[in-house]
Amino acid sequence: MHVNGKVALVTGAAQGIGRAFAEALLHKGAKVALVDWNLEAGVTCKADLDELFEPQKSIFIQCDVANQEQLRDTFRKVVDHFGRLDILVNNAGVNNEKNWEKTLQINLVSVISGTYLGWDYMSRQNGGDGGVIINMSSMAGLMPVAQQPVYCATKHGVIGFTRSAAMASTLMSSGVRMNAICPGFVNTPILQSIEKEENMGQYIEYADHIKDMMKFYGILDPSMIANGLIRLIEDDALNGAIMKITTSKGIHFQEYETTPFNPKTQ
Repeated sequence: MHVNGKVALVTGAAQGIGRAFAEALLHKGAKVALVDWNLEAGVTCKADLDELFEPQKSIFIQCDVANQEQLRDTFRKVVDHFGRLDILVNNAGVNNEKNWEKTLQINLVSVISGTYLGWDYMSRQNGGDGGVIINMSSMAGLMPVAQQPVYCATKHGVIGFTRSAAMASTLMSSGVRMNAICPGFVNTPILQSIEKEENMGQYIEYADHIKDMMKFYGILDPSMIANGLIRLIEDDALNGAIMKITTSKGIHFQEYETTPFNPKTQ
């Protein structure tokens, strides 16, 4: 898919990886809906991007993605404003082992909800033109992390859901591709959460273990993750792909054994 002229919705867009995504999409000529719960950060992000790109190319919508009604309203506002939706990036995420229900709701449930909303708007069965959905997972979705078991579970869930939904989308001939990104440690505000008891709960005493992992694996710049996003959008052959991004290997893909029985391919 060519990004130029397309309409994208990015959750968690005010800071970190989400902001890098928004900037990369705007640079490629897309119109972008910046969606974030943080009003102050969202307004600042919008103002900063307006200095680099035409102000009418983006809008900011405050939304708590864990609130189903707000999320539905946000999608409706984006389509009402721009007239269509072509690209969805379910990027919003948190690290909270103490309030683990919140982590499940934001990292997994809202990704599923967002995917189905985007699917509804973009699917050819509903009169859409097709599109691309990118869900944010993590290298923690491909390996166990002793100090963040619930965060790890949500990121594993995103991968399983994305791969399965991608197969379902093909089965339905919806014209919507779905892929996931699994970065290693990225230089974003979420890294600071590992030092807070309110986020780590009983695992706070093991924060130094995570810091040691950061030193071992290195920390990525958000711009590198944005490069991966653009690649997943532009390569029409990628559906159900799990992109890994690490300091040692850069952008590469998780390899799986042959996909199990799929009626569409038989």
